[in-house]
Amino acid sequence: MSQSTYFLQECPTCGRNLRIRIAYLGRQVVCQHCNANFEACDPASAAYPPDKSGLAILKRADELLSTVEQQARSRPR
Repeated sequence: MSQSTYFLQECPTCGRNLRIRIAYLGRQVVCQHCNANFEACDPASAAYPPDKSGLAILKRADELLSTVEQQARSRPR
């Protein structure tokens, strides 16, 4: 079974940090604490302006996955 990768995003309504799967980048999500609806977007992705094809979101998701893979390789076993 593959392990999901998450990023942290603050809920714009209640301010709590939420763990959001990178698969949900660019999609509407609901805060588990206050039930507010908002778009899941990694704060570091501001360097990638939104485009109509969604390629910027996919590029950022690939970068996040690469970072996780690098961290996993560098962990002592």
